[in-house]
Amino acid sequence: MSQENYEIIRDIAQAASHAYDGAHDADGNPVELGLKREEGNPINDSRTMDGFKVRIDGNHVIVSYQADIKLKDVYGGNFESEMDQTIGDIVAWLKKEYRKVSGKGLTLTAAGECDVMVQSTSRVRVFACATKKFKIGGLQGIDDRLGKSEDRLDNKFKQFLELGGLGSQPPNKSQKGGSKNNSER
Repeated sequence: MSQENYEIIRDIAQAASHAYDGAHDADGNPVELGLKREEGNPINDSRTMDGFKVRIDGNHVIVSYQADIKLKDVYGGNFESEMDQTIGDIVAWLKKEYRKVSGKGLTLTAAGECDVMVQSTSRVRVFACATKKFKIGGLQGIDDRLGKSEDRLDNKFKQFLELGGLGSQPPNKSQKGGSKNNSER
């Protein structure tokens, strides 16, 4: 991996590490990402548990957002677009933090749609997880692992697979349905 690629990946990880619950910026103000846990008063209101993580796979960054929400919020409106908007807010914050950390801009291009999975935890609450992939601009010489795979089998291995395993029987098999040892007992 080149030094430039290493610096880009390191700076993305460092920018993402500034987003834990209760984090403050350099001025002492709470870090605001656009998550549901930032709404309301943490003492008087019930806290919403949500968060995100960022992972890198090849030349893509994958942003995952998890939230414990009420079932009525899933059916009450356009839930998928709300989750997509939340991931968009996270990516915008990540780009801003990346600029603070490295002094350079970060280009993230959406590489697919937002994938949302909802699991029931009770009759009232559900656990939702949204994932979206983004292509990282500026990385050189890194393969696209999320693209289509190419056929890389060796010709001898292909010939071996074409022989098949069930078509011919071994020369020492003399009976149908069992081995020689089972018939001698």
